[in-house]
Amino acid sequence: MATAALDSLPAPLRSLRLKTKQQELLLRVSALALIYVLAFAVRLFSVLRYESMIHEFDPYFNYRTTLFLSEHGFSEFWNWFDSESWYPLGRVVGGTLFPGLMVTAALLHRLLRALSLAVHIREVCVLTAPFFAANTTLVAYAFGREIWDSGAGLVAAALIAICPGYISRSVAGSYDNEGVAIFALLLTFYFFVRAVNTGSLAWALASAFGYFYMVSAWGGYVFIINLLPLYVLVLLVTGRYSQRLYVAYNCMYVLGMLLAMQIRFVGFQHVQSGEHMAAMGVFFLLQVFFFLDWVKYLLNDARLFKSFLRITLTCVITVGALALGIGTASGLYFCFKRLSDATIFIVMYGLTTTIKNLTTLVRTKGKSPQTASGKATGSKAAAKGAVDQSLPFQHNAAIALLLGAFYLLSRYAVHCTWVTSEAYSSPSIVLAARGHNGGRVIFDDYREAYYWLRQNTPPDAKIMSWWDYGYQITAMGNRTVIVDNNTWNNTHIATVGRAMSSYEDEAYEIMQSLDVNYVLVVFGGVTGYSSDDINKFLWMVRIGGGVFPVIKEPDYLVNGEYRIDKGAAPKMLNCLMYKLCYYRFGELTTEYGKPPGYDRVRGVEIGNKDIKLEYLEEAFTTSNWIVRIYKVKPPKNRS
Repeated sequence: MATAALDSLPAPLRSLRLKTKQQELLLRVSALALIYVLAFAVRLFSVLRYESMIHEFDPYFNYRTTLFLSEHGFSEFWNWFDSESWYPLGRVVGGTLFPGLMVTAALLHRLLRALSLAVHIREVCVLTAPFFAANTTLVAYAFGREIWDSGAGLVAAALIAICPGYISRSVAGSYDNEGVAIFALLLTFYFFVRAVNTGSLAWALASAFGYFYMVSAWGGYVFIINLLPLYVLVLLVTGRYSQRLYVAYNCMYVLGMLLAMQIRFVGFQHVQSGEHMAAMGVFFLLQVFFFLDWVKYLLNDARLFKSFLRITLTCVITVGALALGIGTASGLYFCFKRLSDATIFIVMYGLTTTIKNLTTLVRTKGKSPQTASGKATGSKAAAKGAVDQSLPFQHNAAIALLLGAFYLLSRYAVHCTWVTSEAYSSPSIVLAARGHNGGRVIFDDYREAYYWLRQNTPPDAKIMSWWDYGYQITAMGNRTVIVDNNTWNNTHIATVGRAMSSYEDEAYEIMQSLDVNYVLVVFGGVTGYSSDDINKFLWMVRIGGGVFPVIKEPDYLVNGEYRIDKGAAPKMLNCLMYKLCYYRFGELTTEYGKPPGYDRVRGVEIGNKDIKLEYLEEAFTTSNWIVRIYKVKPPKNRS
């Protein structure tokens, strides 16, 4: 019937009928385009629910440096000394970061401006991670096709597009290194496997440049420089040495190492650090294999070559063992029916990432690409093997299996979308909760406080807070901070911890020595926000006490218990942090049926309601009391 309908069409339309190969190509391109759009769109929940903003804490430093780069150029950025952080020490920015993320966003911004699109650099930063996540699906498709076939590539692209582990690091507003680094990671692997399969110098050069991009973007490049040598070593041990492997690894290692040394934060670690020695060991081991291959060609005699090999074999094995360890994952190769250099790489990738995930359950950055590629290859092979069976029962069982797999994958897609919407699309700088009527309540206190700082304090004001908020204060408040999230100087952080845990007069002397003008604290006792400074206070005590023995944690505990009520330790009730958080709080009723001064986070009535400040004065408290800012009084006139 379909053929008759097509035959009844006019001749010009009949000529548009596609052949089978063309139909497959059209379907493949259409599916890949939909996956690309899905990968980008599923990461935009935070923009739709709130607005276009940067999330978390570290991304604000990345945004601030990107803004500086776009306004002043790369030379100024590379030599920038930031005097607004870690006062009075400052920070040499160009030598203490991975610049790949900033340079990428700045280039994208410049490209958009060249196309006459007036886009602010902030919008580029917000959407950089979703854009590269969408590009990662293209790399996953190419990688899956290189390892297995086009069908496996499509499945890999679809899985990585909605994988929660990857989405958590690439939602809109998550302007962190992983946003571009996962793309660079997978791209480097694809280029290298392609170089091993083809022996092409061009693909080997591409893998070296991909590795350079990864090094410039994220410290996780160490995973690449250890996995690739492990993969090469496995190929050597299993008798798969070839000129293709020699060209691919030598070019990637030598050129990639030289390029990586141009990143100031990395420098000469490739030849000095122990975590890079495996790559160097395998490089020299590969030269031994090349030498043996050359000797075999010269001797042209099997007996002579075996005698020569017997003498050198012990040395070869020793070098290989020192490089990485020979016995790694030797039994996993046989899980692939179509054993090849490329499929062995997937086994090694899966093994190393599985070990990493088992030992580090919190972080799943290396898991997403491997999971997508591994599932895609396994699903494609299983489906093909099931359909190839000829018996009716097996045919029906295969159909049932495919339907079950389709149902599970569809539920997985729904789960990933829900997790993305609920868990990974809430910016920490804007808090949300449900009111008594079920409606959404927004707490925008952080931005309210930073706006007040920017508008109501002198441009050269110095702000003291715990290091968690340093990046946000400098980026949004545009004010100098004492410590920030870089945490490179433990003594400086301990000094702030000592000030927060000391009596007010003692803390005043410390603040005067640091030229502090304002103190910022975060308090959740009114709203029930648990990530406040009272809950972090013991860490301030521990870090301060680690450098200054005068600060002792037991002084703030009662029988080993941390309390803030009437039974709290006297030093706890009178330390600077307690006074700044609970100043005037004893007059406030936070919950019906509870006494004034009831802390909704700790669930108790505070122990010191009559707090008076002598050396500081309240400057600003946000609408929901989450951020409180105090001005340090100038020293009294001396006679």
